[in-house]
Amino acid sequence: MGDIRCDRHGKVWLITIDRPSVMNSLDFAANDELVEAFRAFDRDDGAHVAVVTGAGDKAFCAGADLKTYTVNFARTSAPEFRTRYTNGPGFGGITRTLEIDKPILAAVNGFAISGGFELALACDLRFCAPNAEFALQDAKWGFHACDGGLIRLPQIVGLGHAMEIILSGDRVNAEHALRIGLVNRIVPAEELVAFTLDYAQMLAKRSPLSHRFAKDVMRRAVGMPQGEALRLESRSFFDLGQSHDIVEGTTAFREKREADFQGR
Repeated sequence: MGDIRCDRHGKVWLITIDRPSVMNSLDFAANDELVEAFRAFDRDDGAHVAVVTGAGDKAFCAGADLKTYTVNFARTSAPEFRTRYTNGPGFGGITRTLEIDKPILAAVNGFAISGGFELALACDLRFCAPNAEFALQDAKWGFHACDGGLIRLPQIVGLGHAMEIILSGDRVNAEHALRIGLVNRIVPAEELVAFTLDYAQMLAKRSPLSHRFAKDVMRRAVGMPQGEALRLESRSFFDLGQSHDIVEGTTAFREKREADFQGR
């Protein structure tokens, strides 16, 4: 049995990191398995939304396995590092070059530490249990985040909050995470996965084409001058106007029924 479980719930995939004995940390093999799970989800036209979580009730993902991953990772020769890591998929599969224009939700059921935190940051929405804790502890061990923590965290919570989390390495609890906008909602632990799956099923009823186009615009617009970003948004809307989904959506609105989107 592998370390990553993929359970299909109609148009929703539940991807579970199944290594509770090591707080769902990832070694190289488990990380590669998670990369392949996300690639399979991306390729499947019938899969519209993914939920990512960790097995058990203590950890979402405690990052890289320090005993087998981090030092070997950091000491890889420069050419191999550039090819395999810098220009390859990041930790957890979605933190660097594997850009998926389908909604991905994190159900954070405990510790989300270092690379595990960066995996959660790479998701589009984050729901967490009351016992969730988030941290980029890298400064305590002599390095800094390298899978999106320094880039995505300021975009999500603002520079001041991000600096506090990154420079201190201290943990942030669920209430503080909600207060600074790091998570979208706190859900009772026993309801977290079911709640997140229900939310994902709701998203799966929306236009998958609009999701893909919107995510593409929002990602590409980061750092653009406002005028250029607004033109990108307008061009994307025009492209949607040529689709089946917009015809079906407006027809369903007139007929007072639920739309049947095809993603084309």
